[in-house]
Amino acid sequence: MDNIRPRWLQPLLARALRALPVVVVTGARQTGKTTLAHILTSGRRYLSLDDLGVLGQAERDPASLLAELPLTLDEVQRAPELLLAIKRRVDAGRKPGSLLLTGSANLALMHRVSESLAGRAIYLDLPPFCPAEWVGRPVAAIGLDSLFVAKYSSDDWPAGNCDWEPWVSSGGFPDALQAPDVAARSLWFAGYVQTYLERDLRQLSNVGSLVDFQRLMRLLAAQTARTLNQSNLARDAGLPQPTTHRYLNLLETGCQIARLQNYQRSAGKSAAKARKFLWRDAGLAAWLAGLQPGAVAGRSDAGFWLEQAVFQTLQSWASLDSGRRVHYWREGDFEVDFVLEQAGELVGIEVKAARKVTESDLRGARAFQAAFARKGAVPRVAVLHTGNEARFLGDNAWSLGLGPLLPKK
Repeated sequence: MDNIRPRWLQPLLARALRALPVVVVTGARQTGKTTLAHILTSGRRYLSLDDLGVLGQAERDPASLLAELPLTLDEVQRAPELLLAIKRRVDAGRKPGSLLLTGSANLALMHRVSESLAGRAIYLDLPPFCPAEWVGRPVAAIGLDSLFVAKYSSDDWPAGNCDWEPWVSSGGFPDALQAPDVAARSLWFAGYVQTYLERDLRQLSNVGSLVDFQRLMRLLAAQTARTLNQSNLARDAGLPQPTTHRYLNLLETGCQIARLQNYQRSAGKSAAKARKFLWRDAGLAAWLAGLQPGAVAGRSDAGFWLEQAVFQTLQSWASLDSGRRVHYWREGDFEVDFVLEQAGELVGIEVKAARKVTESDLRGARAFQAAFARKGAVPRVAVLHTGNEARFLGDNAWSLGLGPLLPKK
């Protein structure tokens, strides 16, 4: 394991294992959950439900599988019935670190699982690598935390040159990032999608037509970083709307997509608004959409793909604290690409595929500030661009380069 790259989530996972009886780490297949579990739990028993013998025991006699603790159980979504046995085992004696569960499905979105472990477990999300994490920079080096300090200066933003386009093509799965060339990476993504469709997906739900499901995935990839209209999507995919709705839920449960809420003061109003859709991995989305490496920046939809690349980092940042959230904001003709929430404070993020920021780039940001001003104070906004300029724009707004989030490889 000498060549294993450290993960930002590692310190949080270590603390969680010292504090709670059950820790659940979820994320898409191939994000590195098993590797991380092995690093932190050396010396404890490890079992994977990918092993048919272990899976059969979990289905036949789940209590016997839990007889010796502490235990790490990998791919636990393959046997949801195991969760009731885990509940009984934990209730018999709550010792921190007793069970580390990993799964390639978001267990918090699976009704039976979330009910079984309520009050007994903490859920941690392991997204694919983000660019700064892959090149070995600490989370403090990306500058997002500093955006929440009371007194901010452009000197607080880390310097660095931006090179975003290669990160769109490669994404954040370790095997894709380490592929020797474009052809090998394309083959890896093809195999990943095939495995997801023919194995992981069918473990979560019965899907009548894998061809229809893959067509939906490709349509979604071509529309990343946009608000989602399920009726239009169903029409374009040639699918009934209820089927489209179910397929989207499966993609979200399988940790393949994220749907961001439109941030509003009222939670009910926010839930009623259209959601913004993004892929959890930019490289997978780019492969599904048929993007050619090296040609993304010249496309008419380059701005959306830049947002997708930025989201790769935002989701990693949010995964490190349960109080962090990533939203977007739209009201009428005004929009802010991302809204970061932490401890009740908001920061608006605008992403621009340009090297300079003009006054017109602030239109949505100023509307956002006006909408959420409190006692005369407006929330901070940052316009992130592909250049190096870090500049105060007045009224708690800043022009900042994307280099810390999307560095040169």
